[in-house]
Amino acid sequence: MKKTDFQPIDLRSDTVTRPTPGMLQAMMAAEVGDDVYKEDPSVNALEERLAKMFGMDTALFFPSGTMANQAAIKLHTRPGEQLICDQWAHVFNFEGGGASFNSGVSCRLVVGNRGMITASQVEESINPPDFYHSPLTSLVCLENTTNKGGGACYDLEEIKAIREVCDRHGLGLHLDGARLFNALVEKQEDALQYGKLFDTISICLSKGLGAPMGSVLIGNKGFMDGALRIRKILGGGMRQVGFAAAAGLYALDHHVERLAEDHLRAREIAQQLQKTRWVRAVEPVETNIVIFSLQQGRSDQEFLDHLEQHQVRISTMGKGVLRIVTHLDYTLEMHQRFLALLQEM
Repeated sequence: MKKTDFQPIDLRSDTVTRPTPGMLQAMMAAEVGDDVYKEDPSVNALEERLAKMFGMDTALFFPSGTMANQAAIKLHTRPGEQLICDQWAHVFNFEGGGASFNSGVSCRLVVGNRGMITASQVEESINPPDFYHSPLTSLVCLENTTNKGGGACYDLEEIKAIREVCDRHGLGLHLDGARLFNALVEKQEDALQYGKLFDTISICLSKGLGAPMGSVLIGNKGFMDGALRIRKILGGGMRQVGFAAAAGLYALDHHVERLAEDHLRAREIAQQLQKTRWVRAVEPVETNIVIFSLQQGRSDQEFLDHLEQHQVRISTMGKGVLRIVTHLDYTLEMHQRFLALLQEM
């Protein structure tokens, strides 16, 4: 077989997956209605299931994780206030400046470890509430797993300590849980543990879980009362979207435990990269993201072009740092072929 006959390998992100045959069948068989009227039974079932899974009061389906996060920020804050997050947080780096545009709030950036911050750092970053010259701190946003941090997982005890700081200072606590199921599987944790600690949690269905679209914002009633109105303001009202919700329900049934396969393959890729002369260093790998840096003198584009010649695509983060993300569509055959290619390099 010629190398051009191989099926392309796309490791840029876990968002590139396509619905499996079983998921497509579930989508086509979905019972639907008008979700703006809250009459879509498939959407309602997805929201109820996730709310119950996390032991929280209610949930709301959004078209994207960015919109779910932005809605959460708006629920927790007022214009002129400030949220605390890691310098690499998705809500600051990858949501188009939405915190300032949509909610009129600024971000206090903390230099954490691989995208994770500590309770003491949160405490140090809170502005004195009676000092009216500085923004009023009202929210802490965490991300688990961390995107730019290479899929790192928070220690649950640290989150508990952050919760205590938030309680002492009257701050909201939101979790960008775009890849939270990766953390739950890897750390063998329970969703109920997270529901007890956070006021709001966003769950993405289109990353590791393999659905074609959608995120769900989960929370307790006091925080979620205005969520439906905010979704409407942001343009997130959808009609017969039960076809997409059915994909999410299917993913929860069939695609959660298999995340361990993605994690194993990511670790095996990292091990092979460490033996590759092009590579200077590989970040620790916990879940499905591998971040590595090239030797001095090796350009990102040179490395990417070499892989592209063998129908392999990965992402560059700039300055000689690259990223690989394993996922549902990355098969064992692809994995063995990619490892062999790295070994040849």
